[in-house]
Order: sequence, then C-alpha cells, then structure tokens
Amino acid sequence: MRCPFCGQDDTQVKDSRPTDDNAAIRRRRACPGCGSRFTTFERVQIRDLVVVKKDGSRSTFDRDKVIKSLQIALRKRPVEDDQIERIANGVYRRLESLGENEVPSKLIGELVMDVLMELDQVAYLRYASVYRNFREAKDFGDFLGKMGTSSGD
Repeated sequence: MRCPFCGQDDTQVKDSRPTDDNAAIRRRRACPGCGSRFTTFERVQIRDLVVVKKDGSRSTFDRDKVIKSLQIALRKRPVEDDQIERIANGVYRRLESLGENEVPSKLIGELVMDVLMELDQVAYLRYASVYRNFREAKDFGDFLGKMGTSSGD
C-alpha cells in the first residue's frame, strides 16, 4: 500500500481488526520512509456498481461520496465516524442486494435519507435541503410540514 504522505510503496501493517459490523478489515499502517501512520479498510466487493445520474450519465459507485455527504449532514451532530462508516456500508449492501449492476442516483439519495430520518432529524433536514435542492426558506417550511415536526419541537 502506497503511503499517502510521501508516496513510498512499501508500508507496514501495524494492526488489523474487523470493523464493528464485520463488513471490512481496518488496518493501521506505518510508513518506514516518513514515519506517518494512516488507516486503510479492506472490504468485499461483489460487483462494480454503476450509478445512473439524472442526466443519464454513468459513473462507478463511490462509497467515499456517500461518506462525505453523510459527514457534511452530520457535522457537529452526536454521531461517531464509525457509525458513518456503518451507514455507508449498509447503503452499499442494500444496493448490492438488489442484484442490479446499475442503480439510479435517486435511489442512493433516498436510502441515505431513510437512514438519516431515523438517526438524526437535523442531519436529515440538512441532507434533504441539498438533495431536494431547496431554494428558499419556504422550501424548508414545506418540507418540515411534511415531516410532521413543524409543531415547535
């Protein structure tokens, strides 16, 4: 594994353990060249998933995009990084279980929204505001009305 800091090809594994959901192996690595430490994850990939976007374009499913969007929605919320990893793993497993090689981007967004609705309503609203492309404050009000939480919780 190449060091992300100095580019040396030969790094050493210092510790390996399964993730909380046993969906991946977490490896702590050290670079003998620069002394930096970093973490890698090894996970099973059954097939390459292709995401079909609204405009019809296609791209390979990028789990890191799901994680980044979750991190943005959950910023300053009481959710740990491990939980974000588990959510991303769960979304990926649900997509794989469909048995399709191509999945619409809309489905990915809906799966993430379903998880966030149960986990944290503030994060759910943040994610929805981007996903549903809210343009003005009224859009938030309308959405909150649909959520059934506009009663002043």
